[in-house]
Amino acid sequence: MNESLLAALRAEALTCAVNEPLARHTTFRIGGPADGFCQPETVPQLARTLELCRAHGERVYLLGNGSNTLFADAGFRGTVICLTRLHSRFTVDRSQDGSALVRAGVGLMLSTLCSAVQKESLSGLEFAYGIPGTVGGAVYMDAGAYGGEIKDVLTDVTFLDENQHLCTSPVDRLELGYRTSIFERKPWCILEAGLCLKADDPSRILARMQDYMQRRREKQPLELPSAGSTFKRPAGHFAGQLIEECGLRGFRVGGAAISDKHCGFVVNLGGATCADVVELTERVRQIVLEKTGVVLEREIRVVE
Repeated sequence: MNESLLAALRAEALTCAVNEPLARHTTFRIGGPADGFCQPETVPQLARTLELCRAHGERVYLLGNGSNTLFADAGFRGTVICLTRLHSRFTVDRSQDGSALVRAGVGLMLSTLCSAVQKESLSGLEFAYGIPGTVGGAVYMDAGAYGGEIKDVLTDVTFLDENQHLCTSPVDRLELGYRTSIFERKPWCILEAGLCLKADDPSRILARMQDYMQRRREKQPLELPSAGSTFKRPAGHFAGQLIEECGLRGFRVGGAAISDKHCGFVVNLGGATCADVVELTERVRQIVLEKTGVVLEREIRVVE
């Protein structure tokens, strides 16, 4: 990490760890050290950290819960800014019909938010229960499951732009699509999401949430470190089904393997490296292409 940047951060009481192992901060439990690792707790701290990093020419990566991220074995040359301590609250503004606008902070875990709005008798986020990410990460990649997506309930997003200006944009300007959004292509930092949820009986909401969670437990390898679904769903197909049909269940490179439980997941069996996962996914992509003609695209983000 740039010594002058570190001194500038510490001069303003902005905490930043040096050579922080990134395996501690991803659900894959893979990744070498980051030169710098900051966890701001307020928007002013975040804005000032970003300002100082950019003033010193420091490369920056914004991180949530790390549930869709694979860091390189060599780590990250630059500063990772983790947002899980930032804006972890939510508010509810009800309408006369019982529906509500929920404003949720970037660092709030999705499952926590799902449970909270269920207690408020608000429906629309049941599909997200069990997704191991934050609100910010969900917006960033338009997270979805069981036929639902964040864009279905999202109304607007508040963020810091590249000049640390506070901005709010409606959902129709955010280019949300299957596992993507404008935030992938702009150096903006999500702060808060507005979500429109409908009134419903809390027992019915809870039943749907429990049903989705039970399906996850039965079908997904939750007992092993992974980054969730490894490949995007190809048009007209299911990635896991194609991988299974190609005889790749349990296929392994080093400590990384196609899950025996669900072929759409790559899991860390213990000691897996980023290189193991990348080689495994490339070999799977090649075999599936040769045998089926279908091109698989990785859903997980590889950060080098």
